[in-house]
Amino acid sequence: MRNSKRSIRMPPFEYIERCSSEKRETQAVVADLDGTLTRGRSSFPYFFLVALEGGSLLRAIVLTVFSPLAWVLYHFVSEAAGIQVLIFFSFAGLRVRDIEAVARAVLPKFYADDVHPETWRVFSSCGKRYVVTANPRIMVEAFVNVHLGAHKVLGTEIQVTKGGRATGFVKNPGVLVGIRKRNAVKAEFGDQLPDIAIGDRITDYPFMSLCKEGYIVPSRRVDAVPMHKLSKPVIFHDGRLVHHPTPLVALLTFLWFPVGVVLALVRTIACMSVPVRCVPLVYKLSGIRLIVKGTPPPSVAAGGHRVLFVCCHRTVLDPVVLSVALVRKVTTVTYSISRFTEMISPIKAVRLSRNREVDAAHISTLLQEGDLAICPEGTTCREPFLLRFSALFAELTDKIVPVAISCKFGVFHGTTVRGYKGWDPFFCMMNPIPRYEVTFLDQLPLEMTCAGNKSPIEIANHIQKAISDALGYECTSFTRKDKYKILAGSDGFVRDRTDKSGKE
Repeated sequence: MRNSKRSIRMPPFEYIERCSSEKRETQAVVADLDGTLTRGRSSFPYFFLVALEGGSLLRAIVLTVFSPLAWVLYHFVSEAAGIQVLIFFSFAGLRVRDIEAVARAVLPKFYADDVHPETWRVFSSCGKRYVVTANPRIMVEAFVNVHLGAHKVLGTEIQVTKGGRATGFVKNPGVLVGIRKRNAVKAEFGDQLPDIAIGDRITDYPFMSLCKEGYIVPSRRVDAVPMHKLSKPVIFHDGRLVHHPTPLVALLTFLWFPVGVVLALVRTIACMSVPVRCVPLVYKLSGIRLIVKGTPPPSVAAGGHRVLFVCCHRTVLDPVVLSVALVRKVTTVTYSISRFTEMISPIKAVRLSRNREVDAAHISTLLQEGDLAICPEGTTCREPFLLRFSALFAELTDKIVPVAISCKFGVFHGTTVRGYKGWDPFFCMMNPIPRYEVTFLDQLPLEMTCAGNKSPIEIANHIQKAISDALGYECTSFTRKDKYKILAGSDGFVRDRTDKSGKE
């Protein structure tokens, strides 16, 4: 330990603010991750997410219990020992494919929300970008390569059994800290060493001293880089937690969980036990905020016409909230829904078959029975983007009312890709004060429908643009298949063989 400490006593480097980002296109940069490329210096939140989303709630609790031990070892014994504790309790026994899935679907959103502006200014200006980190490579590679445009990650390598499970230990030379980072950089670059090195702590000095220029990122409060300024923004992400799970946030989440379960049950039972006209009052009394804007079309009983409500898709409860906003029940159609969610739905939910002719006939029949709600994106999106709208609905009726729906949750996300979709409505209701905003736009004029010689695709694109303008979102050409391919490597269809468990 004494020799290691002596080897890292080197002259301090200049602060990152003094580094020019001009004419760096042909240069190579190597940067640390935690505290350097990201504002937060602790890697606990990311290990916690792996434990929770790749493992279980129990594993996450165990990791939280042992996190003080990791902190003591990190600060008073060695960084490597502290990180090894986090790796062991979050990785031991997990399938590698589950770790990779969390790294691909969950972690990028949390990393992307915490990118340091000064480091990113310099890092993004260089033509060749490398990251050297004490964190396991498998945990950070998906985010760094895709969203920061890095060429390679030099990170700690985990041990894996023949059965494809992590042992909780790491391969030689161990956790990349201090001189090991230096050796990793030297082995990667050989004699052609990087032009710029960026770090944030004294154990980064060894690899920084190899490069032509070295800069330190000071521990100061700064605003994170806006998502759209990254090499690629995070559009799709998974996981139940809304906020960055620091140890305090993790503890508060554990404490709230049983309260949230009871609250969700009370809200669900109360809403299902009263007439739809009384549900808005139940919402108010139970802390659910529902904001309705625009003028809802009158019901058939009040002299109106049967209409098709075309909504953007944020959660599985969108059609239910639409019914509450209308103060009357509407039928909804969906591409996939768990049997359990279908059973407890307070409104009629009809599955589509994915056969265009069959679905068209089914929707036409439902429209003759009454008002119908459809989400032509086919799946939810949490970020301020709208996926491509399927044009099938535009062929079936001329009475179309676009509806812009937005929601905000404080603790849990009400959607999942890899998890159990049957729990989605409960996770929505487990939030202390869930907020929904429903905006009714003007019904499409006849000239903007098929009766006005507009093509179904033109109508779908027009409605997508109208809703995006109302919400301040961005239109994309992504589809349901794109989302599930990115996050889960599947088509996202809930098949009958998994309906009993509700798992997608």
